[in-house]
Amino acid sequence: MAARKNLLTALALPALVVVAVLAGSALFIVDEREKALVLRLGRVVDVQETPGLNFKLPFIDNVVKYDGRILGLPTSPLEVTPLDDRRLVVDAFARWRITDPVRFRQAVGVQGIQAAEMRLEPIVIDAIRGVLGTVPSTSVLSDDRTSLMNQIRDEARSNSGGLGIEIIDVRLTRTDLPEQNLNATYARMRAERAREAADEVARGNEAAQRVRAAADRTVVELTSEAGRRSEIVRGEADAQRNAIYADAYGRDPEFFAFTRSLTSYQRALQGSNSSMVMQPDSEFFSYLSSDGAANANPASTPVPPGNSAERLVCPAPPRPLRARTWSSPRWSTATATVWANPPGSS
Repeated sequence: MAARKNLLTALALPALVVVAVLAGSALFIVDEREKALVLRLGRVVDVQETPGLNFKLPFIDNVVKYDGRILGLPTSPLEVTPLDDRRLVVDAFARWRITDPVRFRQAVGVQGIQAAEMRLEPIVIDAIRGVLGTVPSTSVLSDDRTSLMNQIRDEARSNSGGLGIEIIDVRLTRTDLPEQNLNATYARMRAERAREAADEVARGNEAAQRVRAAADRTVVELTSEAGRRSEIVRGEADAQRNAIYADAYGRDPEFFAFTRSLTSYQRALQGSNSSMVMQPDSEFFSYLSSDGAANANPASTPVPPGNSAERLVCPAPPRPLRARTWSSPRWSTATATVWANPPGSS
């Protein structure tokens, strides 16, 4: 009896191992992020998209799982030619997911998602070139490109229907000019800015010339007016001087001749090498030999007090024409006044 129990125990252990192996190969778990296909001898017999524990025939059925989440596909940079024949470099990014695992398996085979991306990229590129080739480059480079991206998505979605996938969105990540066109555009922009700067400098020089010309004309006008009025003042002063001389001569002609002779002596005899040749009894030396008192001849009619200069018409007080203020590093700020009617003018 004991030997029989030992035999049963020895047979039960391998049986339990076999049962465990069969149970393990018959069960599989589907994650909530996955979709599973049950293949029997290479043919799809079941599709499991609900997460949980599922069964299959051990050693006969095979389970293939695909990622059920939204996947991304960045495209390589490509050159497109819009409607205005202006070449652009475009980068795009597509978002897609598997919607029909059976059709997806039939389309891509055993390579799975990698093969799907290789077949999906040309579809997206053709859709980008087809849509962007119908619009001008300004529409592609603008900020509002939502309608263009929706058209690209719809075009790529219709062309990828046989792959068992759905293209959710296509986005244009970068849109720029080619390198050679970009350099030419920068050069043109620099030339345009240089031309605008030259125009501004020319306009500034023209305005400066106008200001200088107006200032020079004002200087000439003020100088001429000041010269004219100074001549008037000088003439009136000469008239007053002559009137004073006339009064002095009228009061005592001999005294007037005496002072005039002294002035002549001063002017003629100045300097270290002054030489004159004349007769000793010349009238030029008459006041050197005597004081001329014998020849004094006062006026017979008394001259009234004052002088002729006081009876001249007194000019109107001068009126300042313009006042200018300047400063100098050696002197403090001063003001020059140009008179509209200088002192002594009538």
